[in-house]
Amino acid sequence: MSTPVLVAVAWPYASGSRHLGHLAGAYLPADVFARHQRMVGNEVLMVSGSDVHGTPITVRADAEGVTAQDIVDRYHGEFVRQWDEIGLQWDLYTTTGTDHHARVTQEMFLKQLEQGFIDKRTSEQFFDPEADRFLPDRYIEGTCPHCGYGEARGDQCDNCGRTLDATDLIDPRSKISGATPELRPTEHFYFRYSDFTERVGEFLADKQGWRNHVLNFVKSWINEEGLLDRAITRDLDWGVELPVDDLGPGKRIYVWYDAVIGYLSASREWAQRQGNDERWRHWWYNDDSRHVYFIGKDNIPFHCLFWPAQLMGYDPEIHLPDDVPANQYITFKGGKASASRGVGLTIQEGLDLFQADGLRYALAASFPEQADTDISIEEIARRINEELVATWGNLVNRVLSMVNKNFGEQPSVEGRTDADQAVLTTVDELLTTANSQFERVELKAALRTAMDAAQAVNAYLNATEPWKVAKEDPQRAGVLLGTALDAINGVRIGFAPFLPFSTEALSEILGPIEGWNRVPVPTGTPIAKPTPIFTKVDVEALLAED
Repeated sequence: MSTPVLVAVAWPYASGSRHLGHLAGAYLPADVFARHQRMVGNEVLMVSGSDVHGTPITVRADAEGVTAQDIVDRYHGEFVRQWDEIGLQWDLYTTTGTDHHARVTQEMFLKQLEQGFIDKRTSEQFFDPEADRFLPDRYIEGTCPHCGYGEARGDQCDNCGRTLDATDLIDPRSKISGATPELRPTEHFYFRYSDFTERVGEFLADKQGWRNHVLNFVKSWINEEGLLDRAITRDLDWGVELPVDDLGPGKRIYVWYDAVIGYLSASREWAQRQGNDERWRHWWYNDDSRHVYFIGKDNIPFHCLFWPAQLMGYDPEIHLPDDVPANQYITFKGGKASASRGVGLTIQEGLDLFQADGLRYALAASFPEQADTDISIEEIARRINEELVATWGNLVNRVLSMVNKNFGEQPSVEGRTDADQAVLTTVDELLTTANSQFERVELKAALRTAMDAAQAVNAYLNATEPWKVAKEDPQRAGVLLGTALDAINGVRIGFAPFLPFSTEALSEILGPIEGWNRVPVPTGTPIAKPTPIFTKVDVEALLAED
């Protein structure tokens, strides 16, 4: 039975180029998972978009002397090009800057306001006396009160991952003028997250199969401090406009509240584009649907605590997250990759250096599912050369070449022995294992399983030596090579979610993949002389360029 699966992917700030840590942490895992879900016949809706309302955008615009929209246009366009180049298969990639997103955000705000989950309060916020303006969170830096990190932002500490109020910072300073800000009263709307502490705790209590670091983090948060009410407006002129005028001019809905609403607004926008305005409900109001959120660990509280609370306050019948397989961080040569601080290879630099499938493979093999993982140009190249090219690429090339040279078509496999059948059974069993790993979002393990299947076929070839047998017994050599090609036809299924471009190239020879089960290559299928599907990386040349 087909399951509706929402693949919800973190919204990147359109404030600068994204690095390979972002790609390996959220976007590539989501694409790999979604491709598998489509292959097994589920109804996948994979959505995301560029977050265009974050203060990092206005901070950059101020620094460059351009408008926030100029920054958004530059980086949203860059993201779209790169997603296509790396092979991300979105159902919709949009932005939070659309009129549609604003309407959905305002609808949620008004409904929660009406139900008493949003109220108006006066609080003290930092004000820059030199710049003569209030300072939204990322316009302030200081020392984190939890871990002592000296460059914590006014909304979150990059070092320990804790969310912050700007007034929590020790020795705060304005990013605009460098001045010490002063506290002044200002009026804002607050979401009463505290009203949902018990309900969110109950929501988390029965979660099975979540990654330990995710569940431990959010349960500790709930048990130690609960959910605190937070201001969901800011003194800004950039963002979703308030649907009420109670606060006067110069206020906008804050990005922490509106960005996660993007998953809902994007689903509804997708439905509109399909010509069926209500189609989104198939995912959002369906007990049988499955919602999986792909994010980095810095986004855990927003997706596991705040977003469920917002959904509960919007409609108690709406579907809540089923799994949030947040990844740990990618480090680059020992330092945490950071777009805002210019650490690590950008996605474009990665694409300029490596074939898309090679880059996808190396990053997937390094997915930081349980712990921070270090990468480098050398490590990416090593994985491509020593694993992808040496095992899978060479296996495909030598089997197709031998079949083409000796037969020109898939030979008859009549007369297979138990040993021949054994390699096919091994591949089939490993595909079953990989399928279970995909369902548990153990993507790195699923990739290893696909590689195990390739190694099993290589071992079969090395044991049977069809290139020698062909000289004495062409018919037996045909059985060996035909069996190897049937096995490859199964192995490529396991690699398909990870390697879409080479999978497509193989499909031109072996036909399209249909489902997750191996099927034999029909006897007589023409097999043309192959060209290598992967290119070995010249590491010395790359490092010289770097």
